[in-house]
Amino acid sequence: MAVPLVNILSGLVAALTGMSPPCLMPPVAGRVIDPFRPPACTFCAGNRGIEYETTAGSPVIAAASGTVSFAGSVAGTRYVVIDHRDGFRTTYGRLGSIEVRSGTRVSSGTTIAVAGTRTFFGLRLGDDYLDPAPHLATVTPQPRLVPLDGRHRLAPPPPRVAC
Repeated sequence: MAVPLVNILSGLVAALTGMSPPCLMPPVAGRVIDPFRPPACTFCAGNRGIEYETTAGSPVIAAASGTVSFAGSVAGTRYVVIDHRDGFRTTYGRLGSIEVRSGTRVSSGTTIAVAGTRTFFGLRLGDDYLDPAPHLATVTPQPRLVPLDGRHRLAPPPPRVAC
């Protein structure tokens, strides 16, 4: 019951403020192993984002264009926070290494870090945590013809992104 309520509240906040969350690229390749679970209170247990099972060393990309507002460690865990339009922020955590610095302007799809075996991804509007899953784009590779003789190979077309 809590997750649908959070999604309703997320939509209500967007409607009241006139802001809608950006369309987000999936930050990593991997399956979700711990979905968003809003805490019952400010200091209660929960998962304020989603966690992916990732291959250590794989790239972590910026889910949307913005400016890096934090890149460093908190209690021994590496994090990157990116500020986006209209007060939205994305957080990337449990990183193997960080490839950007605070103040760096990044485009959607830019590699910002290297993953560990688990990667955290969160979305906030001001101080409110939102479920990022409904805002993630679906990325579909484009088919292409490949010559049988292997010559004249072309680069694959960019994937189709649907929000």
